[in-house]
Amino acid sequence: MQHTPEKTPFPIFDGHNDTLLKLEIDAIKGNERSFFDRSETGHLDFVRAKEAGFSGGLFAMFVPSNPEQDFTKPFDPKDPVNFQEVPQEQAYKFTMRMVERAERIEADSEGSVVICRTAEENRTAINAGKLAVSLHIEGAEAIDTDFKALEELHSKGLRSIGPVWSRENAFACGVPMSYPASPDIGPGLTDAGYDLVRACNKLGVLLDVSHLNEKGFWDLARTTDRPIVASHSNAHSICASSRNLTDKQLDAIKESDGLVGINFHVAFLRPDGRFQKDTPLEVIADHAVYLVERLGEDRVALGSDFDGCIAPQELSDVTGLPRLFETLSARGFSSAALEKIAYKNWISALEKAAA
Repeated sequence: MQHTPEKTPFPIFDGHNDTLLKLEIDAIKGNERSFFDRSETGHLDFVRAKEAGFSGGLFAMFVPSNPEQDFTKPFDPKDPVNFQEVPQEQAYKFTMRMVERAERIEADSEGSVVICRTAEENRTAINAGKLAVSLHIEGAEAIDTDFKALEELHSKGLRSIGPVWSRENAFACGVPMSYPASPDIGPGLTDAGYDLVRACNKLGVLLDVSHLNEKGFWDLARTTDRPIVASHSNAHSICASSRNLTDKQLDAIKESDGLVGINFHVAFLRPDGRFQKDTPLEVIADHAVYLVERLGEDRVALGSDFDGCIAPQELSDVTGLPRLFETLSARGFSSAALEKIAYKNWISALEKAAA
């Protein structure tokens, strides 16, 4: 029988999950459930988080083109239903439903869950044994080009934005998650996209280049005055998915003192790009080793994509994180390096984004 450690040796702060969306979609389908009940579906809830040592992260708010889309199957980027642009007003309303869901979770937690607005608030919550939630938007469809919605969402606690998901919007073009493929797909930032970068810099909102195509990446890199962050992306040299980062992009992230969060989705991990759950944890370790060698141990973290991906079977859900850290330890990562990957690097990235 395989040994399963009970808890990670350090608190875990993860750069990306889709749990708020999953809870919202379940409710739309008539399967409303509490975040505080242990679930047999999905990757993350409060009970399993506590069991694993999961202490917080960026909780993404993504507006799907089609709420019925099955994210466990390969994507067809030409699919007009699953990749059509979502109107701003519709996206804003859907995003606010997820904000309100996060606020209800915080209110119902009796102090056990905190929506954090600063890096220091995240540190304090983690040190107190609470679940630290930082709100993130994946795809800025909810943001109008006058940025009134950005200011409203910022007042609600929004501290991180990915300008695009894998579709085009008013700000930029996303990569369509093709394999094998280059991220050099489509045009760069629009005029509104440049304005969004500057507005986020001014507010201290972290900008996330995951899902952004290569031209958009370089446009953002030239415009931002903060470190470049990819919340949930891997190394293109290992897995040639268009969603992953080329060596040149990784070098730019290093030069900016940015960060890459390792994505657990099997099709972004495997050298063959297949959607297979029997992907060993060693493949995650391969990306971790490569990224640390390229970026340094201060610029690599986790970006699981929990509740929005197919995770390796050995990981299964958040309770598999201790097993992942055992795998990383066996690959030679020191205790100090693992602590940085576990949570310290993400807190530092949020701090630098708000500086």
